[in-house]
Amino acid sequence: MKKLYIGILLGGLGFTACNKLDQIPQSSATRGAVFGTENGLKLYTNSFYGMDFLPRNSTSQDAMSDYLAVRDVQNFIREGGFAANNSSGWTWTNLRNINYFIENCNDPAVPEATRNNYLGIARYFRAYFYWDKIKRFGDVPWIGKALSIDDPALTAGRDKRELVMDSVLADLDFACNNIISTNDASRTTITKWVAYAFKSRVCLFEGTFRKYHTGLNLTGTAAKWLNEAAAAADQVIKNGGFSLNTTGGPGVSYRQVFISNAPVANEVLQAAVADVNLGVLNEANWWWTSGTYGAKASFIRTFINTYLKLDGTPFTNDPNYRTMLFKDEVKNRDLRLKQTIRLGDYKRISNGQQVPAPPLFSYTFTGYQPIKWTLDDMAFDAGALNTNAIALFRYAEVLLNYAEAKAELGTLTDADWALTVGALRSRAGITGGLAARPTTADPYLVANYFPGITDPSILEVRRERGIELSLEGLRFADLLRWKRGELMQQEWNGFYVPALNTPMDLNEDGIPDVAFFQGTRPNPGAGGVTYVDVSPRIGAAVNSQLLKNGTSGELTWMNEIPRKWNERNYYYPIPLNDLQRNPNLKQNPGWE
Repeated sequence: MKKLYIGILLGGLGFTACNKLDQIPQSSATRGAVFGTENGLKLYTNSFYGMDFLPRNSTSQDAMSDYLAVRDVQNFIREGGFAANNSSGWTWTNLRNINYFIENCNDPAVPEATRNNYLGIARYFRAYFYWDKIKRFGDVPWIGKALSIDDPALTAGRDKRELVMDSVLADLDFACNNIISTNDASRTTITKWVAYAFKSRVCLFEGTFRKYHTGLNLTGTAAKWLNEAAAAADQVIKNGGFSLNTTGGPGVSYRQVFISNAPVANEVLQAAVADVNLGVLNEANWWWTSGTYGAKASFIRTFINTYLKLDGTPFTNDPNYRTMLFKDEVKNRDLRLKQTIRLGDYKRISNGQQVPAPPLFSYTFTGYQPIKWTLDDMAFDAGALNTNAIALFRYAEVLLNYAEAKAELGTLTDADWALTVGALRSRAGITGGLAARPTTADPYLVANYFPGITDPSILEVRRERGIELSLEGLRFADLLRWKRGELMQQEWNGFYVPALNTPMDLNEDGIPDVAFFQGTRPNPGAGGVTYVDVSPRIGAAVNSQLLKNGTSGELTWMNEIPRKWNERNYYYPIPLNDLQRNPNLKQNPGWE
């Protein structure tokens, strides 16, 4: 996100509830100077971009998801590992800042259309704030004004989801209808199309949440939200002028979107942009390559199996897929796979020279090591040095929001399919099944991911969403809205190992890369081979990295630590301190 300087302009406008709004320090701008000019409105709304509930330059937001094995089991899914006393997120300061602007943006010295533009931006951010709260806590208080320190609303209870989300929708509609800008060349600010894209995301979440969480008794309103999602996405598709990046062809065009320094403008609607001069950089390489920093996150095999073959058929149709070696299973697959993980002829740059870069077992637990966000030059590995832009909204998601909403409504047509999933798969080099909707449910998806879904279109859109949007911070919210939190309990499995003490050449360059052993490390070992001990115990400690069948089979990681998803996990608990300050909030069920 661009560096925003607002100086002392907002210093006296009262960002905390304890400041009296009519006692402005002499060094601060007057209310009229802020709200009586377009420049003042612009500077104020620029402050919203720095709010802490927004995603920024992080590429690790999917660290808690079903498809990544990580260094440690998250406390949230460990029995007894999480409670109200270590919950967080019940913060409201940002909302007061937004509400104060909305209340005061009414000076007739500024033309109405101009005021409404900036009100649209403010209401966009308020919608984002509240959607973030709804995802995390469920029912929350709706506060539509800047509260004073003695306002009784500070100790009120929570409002119903329906009221809050209707208010969010009203904010988004206002934003879509009143934000003037349709194009920001820098791709760092909120435009009309960003607002529509966000509306499609929010409405899809709410529509599917209501459909699958039947205990809310809101299934009768799900279709309304799904129609809103489809209509918002349709606005971007028909009028936004965006398209999928295809530069360089199917083998490179997907990953270009994630490693380019400048946002790929035809596909990216909004991004967090790096700036070396301002010291605004991200840490993607450090997080995804370091054996000591970050979560050492790698994909699990169950998810990698969902990548189709290039002819459009499921990889798992092959009767030998369970025992296929890594070097073979990654061939002839959806070309996004080679742009998402290390495989085949992937190379990195060391001191200006390209060097083979197979999966590195000082980092990965499963063998499926991500590259989607990482720059190939190793010079970026040792700190927050990355210069690539981080896409926050892109056209591919809008296509998938449209397809999923229509599929859930039962109105997805062959033309819709070709426009959305077909186009994404074509970009990925897949040749089959691009023009017409699928007619058969993939048994692998049903058995491993969605046992309650029989509609082939819904299944395939969900497959596509997982693959296309992997590592973009949307997966956990998808599991919540589909009511598939149980997927967080999936085994963290890795590639197939046929035997102990047998070096494996993972990238077929003639040089063995890794071997697995138990007990005593082979000596002498093959030069350059990483030896991984998969003994059940190493000394007195239980070993977390094993082979499924003891001396062969899929790698497994941390099977000894049980992961448990309970119904209560669909919401976080209200933090204990906040609940003690305001008992009227009442705790979420199961966290009492």
